[in-house]
Amino acid sequence: MTITLKPHSTVLFTGDSITDLWRPEGEDRCAYPALVAGEWCFHHPGRPITWRNTAHAGNTVPDLEARWRTDVLATRPDLVSILVGVNDNGRHTFHPHVPEVSADEFAAGYDRLLAPLAATGTQLILIEPFLIPVHGDVEAGIHRAGEAEEVIIGDDVRQAWRTGLDPKIRAVRELAHEYGAALLAADRMFAELSATAGAEHWSEDGVHPTPAGHGALAQAWLDLVA
Repeated sequence: MTITLKPHSTVLFTGDSITDLWRPEGEDRCAYPALVAGEWCFHHPGRPITWRNTAHAGNTVPDLEARWRTDVLATRPDLVSILVGVNDNGRHTFHPHVPEVSADEFAAGYDRLLAPLAATGTQLILIEPFLIPVHGDVEAGIHRAGEAEEVIIGDDVRQAWRTGLDPKIRAVRELAHEYGAALLAADRMFAELSATAGAEHWSEDGVHPTPAGHGALAQAWLDLVA
């Protein structure tokens, strides 16, 4: 489906570090929401849009729920774009005392985010959480409450992440169908891109995109709107 953005619409991006743009200290990188806004403004000067980004690094679906009314609903956006799930899936790797989140729990919480938006006719873009298939031991991190935590992630951990993430991706696809939302199939996209250019071109740690990865997300997002 294609979403038409009317002049003076408000577009709100929300989610976790990928949308909030977590990056290594001192590294300059543009997140996909900024790239989207720049491309839109360049190609559609006659249709100005108000762009908002309320993503917080480290967030999960319950974190979004806790601030949904003030950070999202209260702004009365015309379109909400959501990318969340990687922390719901892998936070226990960094914090072993935190229980794993089942696909059913993830889907139920996500549904609670979407229901009030659907009730007001807000347009929706749901972005699949993704895991880019890098290989070998890499340093990965979670950024929360202003502090970054780094651990070495190997292929065995990523395989466990993949096992947990696949049903959550299916949940996002099902919710997109249920709510008539546009779906950005990011996990599938990055799998296909990695088969040609190599996974490391799109992400160094398999989670946070490189500038090229953010560019790919931005282009795929723009392909959903007109």
